[in-house]
Amino acid sequence: MADQTARGDDFERKAEKKLSGWSFFGSKTDEAVELYEKAANCFKLGKNWERAGAVYIKLANCHLKLDSKHEAASAYVDAANSYKKFSIQDAANSLNQAVNLFLDIGRLNMAARYCKELGDLYEQEQDIEKSMDYFERAADLFQSEEVTTSANQCKQKVAQFSAQLEQYPKAIEIFEAIARQSISNNLLKYSVKGILLNAGICQLCRGDVVGITNALERYQELDPTFSGTREYKLLADLAAAMDEEDVGKFTDCIKEFDSMTRLDPWKTTLLLRAKNALKAKEDEEDDLT
Repeated sequence: MADQTARGDDFERKAEKKLSGWSFFGSKTDEAVELYEKAANCFKLGKNWERAGAVYIKLANCHLKLDSKHEAASAYVDAANSYKKFSIQDAANSLNQAVNLFLDIGRLNMAARYCKELGDLYEQEQDIEKSMDYFERAADLFQSEEVTTSANQCKQKVAQFSAQLEQYPKAIEIFEAIARQSISNNLLKYSVKGILLNAGICQLCRGDVVGITNALERYQELDPTFSGTREYKLLADLAAAMDEEDVGKFTDCIKEFDSMTRLDPWKTTLLLRAKNALKAKEDEEDDLT
């Protein structure tokens, strides 16, 4: 590994020398590009990710001087892949540069792909608002390229994050729009009951029994098979428990469903919020009596 780092140092020095010198033949920048590529490869082989990332940034700058924006964007992606090993923020900065270049040259699908990756990176860092912003951008770009499945995946992320931030109307609107879009697609229609369950859970978090009852009627109109699913029964039973202000019944409904179909952490978190709100209401009324 030390040997690879030494070789990388040598190639990088030669590249810098090319850029600072002058040449009768060819382009000194072209020659530097080749040397920087060799240097970056050596640093990667030596697992010196910070040096590899820094060299890829220099390589991107060379490509920009040559007006090769696609190659520059690819170099920024390579820099990000190296930076991921030790600095998520540096990786995100490099990917953002790549996205801007891909947008500039009209490669919207590539820009969407790396916006989605940025969303994943910021989610990893638990920066939900930034993550949501990039997933929204990715969804719009995928939609413009008619890559519907990827667009919907990103939209679902936005909806989930919106709910986490207690922006329930936004989350509901997104989930319902995805369900409407998916019901007429033979490949996607089987996912509709899960999407409607997510929308219904967001309705429960609003604490509006009339709202969830009306929503369930809309969902049956959207998907006539929904009323026969366990997802529908869970939402209907939880709405009834809320109407009766029965925390025990609310808890039992969740346990029964979870024993058959495991609830993921997102659903569990939101259902706990709804349960706590119901319990607080029950306690408040007990204090008044």
